[in-house]
Amino acid sequence: MGQLLRTWRDERRLSQLDLSARTGVSARHLSFVETGRSRPTPEMILRLAEELDVPLRQRNELLLAGGFAPAFPESDLDGPPLAVLLAGLRQVLAGHEPYPAVLVDRHWTMVDGNNAVARLTRGCAPELLEPPVNVLRLALHPDGMAGRIENLAEWRTHVLHRLDRQAAATADPVLRELRSEVGGYPGGEIAARPDGLVVPLRYDGLSFFSITSVLGTPRDVTLAELAIEAFLPADADTAAALGG
Repeated sequence: MGQLLRTWRDERRLSQLDLSARTGVSARHLSFVETGRSRPTPEMILRLAEELDVPLRQRNELLLAGGFAPAFPESDLDGPPLAVLLAGLRQVLAGHEPYPAVLVDRHWTMVDGNNAVARLTRGCAPELLEPPVNVLRLALHPDGMAGRIENLAEWRTHVLHRLDRQAAATADPVLRELRSEVGGYPGGEIAARPDGLVVPLRYDGLSFFSITSVLGTPRDVTLAELAIEAFLPADADTAAALGG
């Protein structure tokens, strides 16, 4: 547990003294915890994890490594406990039409999407549309959407930087592997900061900006890792073309 805690502290670029000042746990005690000389309580583990902004899944891992039971449940997406919440999220997807929106998990696997998503995926290679669909692979693969993204280098840069931040925030090896894979696709990147207020997705004559929505107070690992990626028209022509 101490090694995991130190990894998260290093990831957040905090010294033991910094973390001590933020949590009220003495730096000496933190040092003993990280070296295994002291065994923390589950309450202390959760307090440190909260300050380090450790995701719920990894908070459970810290607790297990410390010899304690997980504090946060992990529900099955298809199970009864999440049925009502997922139904509500699907209403959000449907209500976003005629604009595209998808529900994704922590690895960017598409859980669901509204009918407007078909406008973006039309013409993509069938194997990229076989479940489970990874939306980043679909977007940046040369046989996917990439061939019709008119500002591909700009959009790739935005997506890859975001994936870098997510992988750093979660320390998830699957995200790091995904970053390595999609980063190797052709399309280039840009070094300069893009012009404009947001980075648009210019796609097949249309222009979108994206928003990300997550649940505000999740206490379940599965729910904490879900997000809605929704696209809105970035200009009047796109709104008119999609009937908005």
